[in-house]
Amino acid sequence: MSFAHPWILLLLPAALTLLRRRRGGGIPVSSLADWRDAPPPGRVRWLAVPRMFAAFAAALLITAMAGPRVEKPVRRETREGIAIEMLLDISSSMDQSIDRPEGGNVTRMEAAKEAVAAFIDRRPDDLIGLITFARYADTLSPLTFGHEALIDIVRRVEIQDRPHEDGTAYGDALAFAAAQLHRMENWGVQGEGSGAEVRNKVIVLLTDGENNCGRHLPRQAAGMASQWDIRIYGISLGRDAFEPETQTGRRDPELTEGEALLKSVCTASGGAFWKIRDAGGLTGAYETIDRLETSAISTAIPRRVDYASISARFLLPALVLLLAAAVLRSTVLRVAEEERG
Repeated sequence: MSFAHPWILLLLPAALTLLRRRRGGGIPVSSLADWRDAPPPGRVRWLAVPRMFAAFAAALLITAMAGPRVEKPVRRETREGIAIEMLLDISSSMDQSIDRPEGGNVTRMEAAKEAVAAFIDRRPDDLIGLITFARYADTLSPLTFGHEALIDIVRRVEIQDRPHEDGTAYGDALAFAAAQLHRMENWGVQGEGSGAEVRNKVIVLLTDGENNCGRHLPRQAAGMASQWDIRIYGISLGRDAFEPETQTGRRDPELTEGEALLKSVCTASGGAFWKIRDAGGLTGAYETIDRLETSAISTAIPRRVDYASISARFLLPALVLLLAAAVLRSTVLRVAEEERG
């Protein structure tokens, strides 16, 4: 047990003053000889009880004011999942339409938000964060297990409508995400086993354009990710589609220079790349990633100590003692006071 305000305990000696017997009123007599051998009334021996109750109550109240507390044990829970940074393109081109499998059209942004939200909902045990990017990369949510709030954030993402902030800087977004994942061990996320790091860290990038601004080139960001054992999965929204690059001996459809660059970045990191042309393919890509890999993540807060207040354990007995003292003084242990005037 510890105290939030230990200096208040210095007042405890003041509680002893309540034990001092007050001088009450009396009747003047010439001699006590006639009463010297008389036995005291039965209740006289109990007159000190109310004072003792009051003293103990004062001590308990002072202790309660000092803020007694006990430490809560740090909870440790193990979840089977991976650490994932979701990267979402919010450039103006995401306002273009793509086909739905059931017919009709939907904007690339709306299709992306639906697919990302569904992906997060299927991964309750994953540590997931969200980064959006146009000309600049921004963290909308740090890595978290709070997926309900994260899904709400995803659904409220909007396309960048400021012309001077439009663009596609997924190189910066990749570098930012890789740094976030690399710093995980600094705030208490560790893999299974003593001192082990999370083995599986993943970046899922969705874009519909080529990297055309920013301070980091995609290959530079990919080098950072590879150095820190982070896999990159890339999804490009385009006109032609093909399966993820996980097999050999198959010929890819025609890719733009930017798409070829993104594909090489993903495959070099051990991930995969998809080129998608409709909302159904987008959902399928995220479902494939959903089946990929898991790792034990043990979460705790080793540097934070929580306290539980136990002031009530002192307040309640103090109130009971004060009430008991008041009842005794007004009933069986009542003492007549000398009238003053």
